[in-house]
Amino acid sequence: MSTRSPLCVVVGHVDHGKSSILDKIRGTAIVKSEAGAITQAIGASIIPIETIKEVCGPLLEKLKLKFAIPGLLFIDTPGHAAFTSLRKRGGNLADIAILVVDINEGFKPQTIEAIDILRSYKTPFIVAANKVDLIAGWKTKENTNLIDSIKLQTFDVQQKLDAKLYELVAKFYEMGFESERFDRLEDFTKQLAIIPCSAKTAEGFPELLSILTGLAQKFLEKRLEFEEEVPGKGTILEVKEEVGLGKTLDVIIYDGTIKKGDTVVIGTISEPIVTKVRALFEPAPLTEMRDKKAKFLNVEKAVAATGVKISAPDIDEAISGMPVRVVNNNADIERIKEEIRAEVQEILIETEKEGIIIKADTLGGLEALTNLLKEKKVKIKKAAIGNISRHDISEAESVFDKNPTHSVILGFNVEVNKEVEVVSPKVKVILNKVIYRLIEEFEAWQKDAEENIEGLELNALTRPAKIKLMPNHVFRQNNPAIVGTDVLLGKIRTGMPLMKNGKQVTKIKSMKDGEDHVTTASSGKQLAVAYDNVTVGRQIFEGDVLYSLVSEDDFRKLKTLKEHLSKDEIEVLKEISLIMREQNPLWGV
Repeated sequence: MSTRSPLCVVVGHVDHGKSSILDKIRGTAIVKSEAGAITQAIGASIIPIETIKEVCGPLLEKLKLKFAIPGLLFIDTPGHAAFTSLRKRGGNLADIAILVVDINEGFKPQTIEAIDILRSYKTPFIVAANKVDLIAGWKTKENTNLIDSIKLQTFDVQQKLDAKLYELVAKFYEMGFESERFDRLEDFTKQLAIIPCSAKTAEGFPELLSILTGLAQKFLEKRLEFEEEVPGKGTILEVKEEVGLGKTLDVIIYDGTIKKGDTVVIGTISEPIVTKVRALFEPAPLTEMRDKKAKFLNVEKAVAATGVKISAPDIDEAISGMPVRVVNNNADIERIKEEIRAEVQEILIETEKEGIIIKADTLGGLEALTNLLKEKKVKIKKAAIGNISRHDISEAESVFDKNPTHSVILGFNVEVNKEVEVVSPKVKVILNKVIYRLIEEFEAWQKDAEENIEGLELNALTRPAKIKLMPNHVFRQNNPAIVGTDVLLGKIRTGMPLMKNGKQVTKIKSMKDGEDHVTTASSGKQLAVAYDNVTVGRQIFEGDVLYSLVSEDDFRKLKTLKEHLSKDEIEVLKEISLIMREQNPLWGV
């Protein structure tokens, strides 16, 4: 058995210094060691243990470590994108994390999101309390360890530092974590270590690296064991288009070895891909991986833990977060395909008979969202990858009559497909790029929905409305017809069917109030409205008065919910019933 480098991710709120922390870790290590001591891998930087010892000095010796990791492998893509892509069966691929918090700003939405995700995956982490150099009066003490540097600050600055640290301690306590400044910790297994630092001056970085290394060596020994000669296992970090290569996969290899010419099985939303590795690439020495002009070197093999770029045919269906497995024996292909299908289907499933629909951009993101919702006892009927489709809307709409609070779709880092012209009034779609915010918005909506089921039912009906097509305001005659419209009574919305003389003539495709696109408009509003499948001068004319087309079923339901209708709507509802009863005296009775 060999020991691999632990995979470290850096997470936290935007602008709190995640990229700067990564850059400073690399920069500090390069400056304090021989040039090239850091190996750049695809999507990762490998800092060998010798370099860490040189940077940390006597700090590491105090930890009295028993076994030696080869180094630390930092994932170079900071933020939730890396964390929610890096997954393997049964948990997250990240072994350990640094949570970056601006000590002056404290907790922000993505801080809470990162903590929630770390907790859901049971990933150990330390806290980099960044930007201490911005505390008023702070004086940078070069070539001084952090504790001595703090002692050399004025009493006033020390008090400010402690006040800010204990604000963080209080926030962590609210979230169920015991924490303390790293040098005051009593038990690393029960308390989070908070390390004050500065990505600008590198203060606190020897302490940050030594504590990270110490925790990895003390608590991750079994997790980091691997066999070098076994077929490689990895996870797709990113799918990219490269000039001259076409579509390529940036993969983190966390077990075994992958070689040029190997057969690999790659997970997808549907059927696993079986292909051959055409080429493997690593960055040229001292290349900045985020530079689009970064140069790559062709390599014969890659051994865990590292990042590598894979060029292979037929990988168009590959997406971030999916597993990659090397197959040494063709007889194993079907078995490995079945294992990958099972792994993917654990997440991409209709999990319960009833519940909400969730969508995300990556498999890892979907898994993180699923875990957090299940912790909150939220039922999930369907979890899938990709943008929200017309089929998703129809599926959510179909459960409305049974349970309106399940007629909702949550989208993490996705959009509603352009094919979806109008979202059904029976379906609530909530989108956000921050999981924490997405769940918060959902919980607020759910609470309102549970308290106001009748209101939800009312919104799902075609509401009574009356409009007039304004004379001399025809902007387009057809395809679609666009006419200046006066909302006389009630409220109109996109998708609403409209009638004339008791028969449907058109429906509202879209509306524009000045320069703004809107989905609803109330009485008294004049705006430009686009009408589907109709021509001005044939089916409709300037000056026409149109009504919403209320079905008999909707009419009966509206009568039972009339205490929720405005006086305008009740008046229009009477007018609609009179129009419809000219043809059928028993209409709506």
